[in-house]
Amino acid sequence: MNFKSLLELLSPSATNMSRQMTDLHRRFLQTMMSTGVTDERGAMELYKCCCGTSSSPITPDKFNDFIDTINSKLQPLFIQIRKGTSEDDGRQYYALVNMAETDVTRMSSDYADNELELFRKVLDLIVGSENGSASSSDILNSTDSMTMKKLKKSETQNLLNRLVRDKWLNEEHGEYTLSTRCIIEMEPYIRTMYQDQVKACHICHNTAFQCQICENPTCGIKIHNPCVARIFSGRTEPRCPACDDFWPHEIPEVSQP
Repeated sequence: MNFKSLLELLSPSATNMSRQMTDLHRRFLQTMMSTGVTDERGAMELYKCCCGTSSSPITPDKFNDFIDTINSKLQPLFIQIRKGTSEDDGRQYYALVNMAETDVTRMSSDYADNELELFRKVLDLIVGSENGSASSSDILNSTDSMTMKKLKKSETQNLLNRLVRDKWLNEEHGEYTLSTRCIIEMEPYIRTMYQDQVKACHICHNTAFQCQICENPTCGIKIHNPCVARIFSGRTEPRCPACDDFWPHEIPEVSQP
């Protein structure tokens, strides 16, 4: 990501495009540059805070236009504030993403080549799993098949911690999943590289990793866990919305907003 050019965009003198950037837009973008990703409520609170600082009227119904104005300035840099859905809780998130490339080479300025190779192996494990996760032991074992300089176990763990800190992965009880930021930014690459493995959620139609799968071999649809919670909530005998077979999985609780 070209941060020098981004900082130039934040300059009040950079006002030669049809949609004008104001101090309000610049403050919002500055915070997004540091956080990278925030949920819809956080984005709205940030917008309101920036409005207060800039003494600008708060117009939530114009928030999409507000984001579009920022994106119109970011377009020449192939950067965009993009909206996506979290697989963890089903909520909407906003992420500042790099649109110039559609694979992990965009991470090359921050990670060494052998670290990127391991990240690809983590992607292989997560995409190829039934529950959209990879265990730390499986990831550590995958270093044995690296073609570049192999990482020691301590180096691998440090890299995983960094990928979590940089919001590419999530970790819980030694299980790693793709973060919302990663899915929003890497989805084109993932769909291209794993086109035979990736399926969309039958309910929300977004790419599904952490999900439940219909056990009917002629069906096999995937449904995100938050979507499962929503559509089957309160049903005593949940049935697959595609084939009408009994849905045998445990129904998660609906996440509170």
